[in-house]
Amino acid sequence: MTRTQPEPALGRRALLRGAAAVGAGAVVLGSGAASATARTTSRSAPALVRAGRPSLTHGVQAGDVLTRQATLWSRADRPARLVAEIARDSSFRKAVTLRGPVVTPESDLTGRFTVRGLPAGADLHYRIRAVDLRDPRRSSAPEVGHLRTASARGEDVRFLWSGDIAGQGWGVNPSYGGFRIVDAMARRQADFFLCSGDNVYADGPLTETVTLPDGSLWRNLVIDEKTKVAETLDEFRGQFKYNLMADNWRQFLADTPQVTQWDDHEVTNNWYPGEILTDARYTEKRVDVLAERGRRAFHEYMPVAPLSPDPDGRLYRVLHLGPMLDLFVLDMRTHKDPNTPGAEAERDGGVLGPTQTRWLIRELERSRATWKVIAADLPIGLVVPDGTAQEGIGQGDPGAPRGRELDLAPVLTALQRLGIRNHVWLTADVHYTAAHHYSPDRAAYQDFDPFWEFVSGPLNAGAFGPNALDATFGPRTEFVAAPPRANTSPAEGWQFFGEVEIDGRTEELTVTLRDIEGAALFQRTLSPHRR
Repeated sequence: MTRTQPEPALGRRALLRGAAAVGAGAVVLGSGAASATARTTSRSAPALVRAGRPSLTHGVQAGDVLTRQATLWSRADRPARLVAEIARDSSFRKAVTLRGPVVTPESDLTGRFTVRGLPAGADLHYRIRAVDLRDPRRSSAPEVGHLRTASARGEDVRFLWSGDIAGQGWGVNPSYGGFRIVDAMARRQADFFLCSGDNVYADGPLTETVTLPDGSLWRNLVIDEKTKVAETLDEFRGQFKYNLMADNWRQFLADTPQVTQWDDHEVTNNWYPGEILTDARYTEKRVDVLAERGRRAFHEYMPVAPLSPDPDGRLYRVLHLGPMLDLFVLDMRTHKDPNTPGAEAERDGGVLGPTQTRWLIRELERSRATWKVIAADLPIGLVVPDGTAQEGIGQGDPGAPRGRELDLAPVLTALQRLGIRNHVWLTADVHYTAAHHYSPDRAAYQDFDPFWEFVSGPLNAGAFGPNALDATFGPRTEFVAAPPRANTSPAEGWQFFGEVEIDGRTEELTVTLRDIEGAALFQRTLSPHRR
């Protein structure tokens, strides 16, 4: 597709009209580099280094970029003020300088701040410095990033999605620059990246080496926080710091804005509120305690804008990305009910919850964008067992909706009754890639219109699958690519990401499923339904 040219040089007043600082946190952890063969500790250096100039420790990121605003993020090595410069070109001529938040040990020295008043549809360069609180002449070297704001006109859109990062024993490997698949993702030059959950594996300890089937060794960087399951706030913070040790991932996040949602491994596998763990690796058995610490670390280390309307801290939100795209980011974890065989016949709101369900239907009805892309952290029809119970929505019974299916059915029916046809569902979670078409003609429950669900992942984790499909909503597998055995490593391939492109002229939406090298495995173009 043709990429549009940037607008003419920008005046300072048109660039920025304000910012809001956001942050929370507690005890600080230092961060250090690790060799490919030896374990290091992020506690090996003093927690607050005061000699010399400040420095930024984990790069820069931008997130939840809309037509006229973006949220910026970085982390310093000591209490300091973050200062950002934003410009039209990489030379930073006519840059606008913005004072960001003061970062302190309370937020683990992280800071994120929302910049408003940006020009729509513009390629912008930003750089962030940490400035000494006592002497503003002393500041860190700048870290540079790039973002593109969403267009307010009908211009081409391209974004990527996937999930599942550094899981099942496969961590940061310097032989691949960090995460092997990231180089292929970077080549796509996307407007943004959507992570559909499992941004970290807080329950996934790492070892320095793993023997591969051919006898060669996979080598992980390892820090103390990755040698055990995360339980303390510091250990949860360490999960996010660890992933940013991957050089190519850190660079990708500086160059490409992200939209993030969370799922289970940000806390522990297959968790649900109120759960009491029986896992012997944990001394803290209360999942609610772990989830609160995981949620806090997530907000400290992710550039999530304060867009969610939820009063109880759930992470759902809608991003209005111009006239052709509204992105609905769901939280299917925080309100999840206990994992059971899924035979319940009464609806109890056990996947979205009543508040989020009402919000989703209301915002879908309000949306005037051509396409409504729904980012779900759980697949709709795939059966995902949790022992003898069910972790996901589909539970293997092909008949009328039961269990969590009862909570999804009203959403699908509302879409039909409201005449919303241009909705596409994206997800990750199951560690392979697939395209599913849902139709009432094949379904036990028929009160909905046909739609597509696309699955992609993992990014850098063990590959699994494929999973069985539950026939309640009439899914049919149009494409699947899955490994020959469970937990194949990124060294063997079987890592996937998806790409969505919307043509600014025709408004057609094209989904491409890509492999670890970026090759297209499957492509489907959808034409918008016209009322």
